[in-house]
Amino acid sequence: MNATAESRLTPRQRLSRGLAYSAVGPVDVTRGVIGLGADTVQATAAELRRRYRRGQLSRDIAAAQETIAQELAAAQEVVSSLPQALQDARKSRRRRSKRPLLIAGVAVVLLTGGAVAFSIVRRSTNRDNPDPSPRPPSVDVQPRP
Repeated sequence: MNATAESRLTPRQRLSRGLAYSAVGPVDVTRGVIGLGADTVQATAAELRRRYRRGQLSRDIAAAQETIAQELAAAQEVVSSLPQALQDARKSRRRRSKRPLLIAGVAVVLLTGGAVAFSIVRRSTNRDNPDPSPRPPSVDVQPRP
């Protein structure tokens, strides 16, 4: 086998091949054991990271619960002051409500006037200057008896 085929073997395959063949056996057994050991160390490290994250996660969850409790208290305070805020908003809205309605009414009148003027101008230009086609008609204009 060439070097690229050997590097594609997993440590477990290399160990089993090393135990099966006597010529390359000691090398493959050694590489297989080292590879299995490396895989074991990697899996152990991953498990330790997972356990650490789980512990960190429990701390994060506790902090999030505390933050949620604070947010709920703040929301409760806002809800309790909501009727007063609505009253204040209604009072201030009554004073300012005429101006936006006036602006909206003027805008609607201007848009309507512009649309009417555009349609009148367009109709008058189409009636005054019909564009005859320079090509002869494709059907007979005179009906046949």
